[in-house]
Amino acid sequence: MSTLEIKGLRAEVAGKEILKGIDLTVKSGEVHAIMGPNGAGKSTLSAVIMGKPGYTVLGGSVTLDGVDMLAIPTWERAIAGLHLVMQYPTEVPGVHADQMLAEALTARQRGTDGMADRIASEAGRINFDAGLVSRALNVDLSGGEKKRNETMQLGVLEPKFAILDELDSGLDIDALRDCARRVEAATHESNLGVLAITHYVRLFEELKPDIVHIMVAGRIVSSGGPELADQLEIDGYAAFA
Repeated sequence: MSTLEIKGLRAEVAGKEILKGIDLTVKSGEVHAIMGPNGAGKSTLSAVIMGKPGYTVLGGSVTLDGVDMLAIPTWERAIAGLHLVMQYPTEVPGVHADQMLAEALTARQRGTDGMADRIASEAGRINFDAGLVSRALNVDLSGGEKKRNETMQLGVLEPKFAILDELDSGLDIDALRDCARRVEAATHESNLGVLAITHYVRLFEELKPDIVHIMVAGRIVSSGGPELADQLEIDGYAAFA
C-alpha cells in the first residue's frame, strides 16, 4: 500500500499565487477526481506535483510513502512512482516511444526483455496502433492517438500513482472509453492510485471515482462521493464559489 499525501500546498506562477493550501491524500487503488472551473488551479496542481519548471512552491509538502517529492527532480519523482498523463502531450522529434520506454524501464532497474510484447499487449487493450511506437514520440499523431500513446506508456511502466490532467480533453467517445477503461483496470490489476483532473462527468462512466473534490480559486472547497459530481452537473460551479 502506497500513499501520496499533499499538505497545505501553496504555489505561484509569475508572482501570482495559484494554489492556496491544498490538502489531499490518495492511497493505492483509489481514484480521486478534481473538478473546477477554468483558472481554479487544477493543472497547476499537476505541474507542481511533477516539478514542472516555472512554478514556485510557497509552502506545504508533497510526499510519496513519506519521501519528499518537492526535494527531488522530476525524473526522480517518476522513478519513485509518479506518472503524469499530460493534457497536451509533448512531441519529441528524434526520440521513439519504444526507446523512451526502454530508458524509463532501465532507470527503474527493470529489464527490457519482452518489452515489445508488453507494448503490443498494452496497445491492443486500447486499440492503439503498436507500429506508432517506433516513430518519433507523439509527432504527427492525432489528439486521440497521443492520449492512447500516453495511456499505453502508463500500462507498460506501472507507476504507483497516475495524475491525469484532463485525459478526456480532445478525445472522441471511443478513445475516451478505451483510455479510461485501461486506467480503471489498472486500479485493480496493479493497485494504481489516480488523481484525475477533469471538467466533465463523462469520464466517470468508465473511470469510477471514490472521492470527488471541487477546486475553486486555488482551494478545495468541497469533497464527497460520486454524487458530488452529479450535483455539480445540476448546480454548476457557482454553487461552490
